[in-house]
Amino acid sequence: MEWNFQLVEQIDRHWTRRLRPRLEGLTDEENFWEPVPSWSIRPRGTAASPAPIGVGAFMRDDAPDDPEPAPFTTIAWRLAHMTVEVLAMRSAGQFGRDPTSWESWEYAGSADEALTQLDREYQTWLAGVRGLGEEGLTRRCGPTENDWADEPVARLILHIHRELIHHGAEVACLRDLYAHTQGRHGSGAISPIGRAVDS
Repeated sequence: MEWNFQLVEQIDRHWTRRLRPRLEGLTDEENFWEPVPSWSIRPRGTAASPAPIGVGAFMRDDAPDDPEPAPFTTIAWRLAHMTVEVLAMRSAGQFGRDPTSWESWEYAGSADEALTQLDREYQTWLAGVRGLGEEGLTRRCGPTENDWADEPVARLILHIHRELIHHGAEVACLRDLYAHTQGRHGSGAISPIGRAVDS
């Protein structure tokens, strides 16, 4: 079995058939929608968190430590997490992408820009995985992965793909929630069979 092909096919099949189509038509209103008070991507100087991060006109809500309970996050925040921590930083550590971090990222101020960033980093990651071939899957992750330094790269790839699937499902769920409460189905409660009903 060609394991590199299997790893690439697993995530790209999900990306092209499930995840990326679910992101089409994302509006700014959906992207920044807060069903409850949330962490998000906000114009500089308007953060809702104690230690916002990023460069440029928009910053991402953050804190020095992990708050308990964890804050709810918007689609914008989750897309940024997928783009930066899940993809870009890992591509930098493993595949020679320019170094980056959550602190030095220029966060997107619109849904279109967020999806452009996500698409770019996904393609960079996928090309990096393909470029490993079969033998590259067994090399050590190295010091950029901290506790994973001695693990084979294949294990990191599986983790990253789980992260994309997991966070992508969260975004899809938020889009459904928005559609049934704020968007194209109108405001109102959701019936037990999933149809919007007038409030």
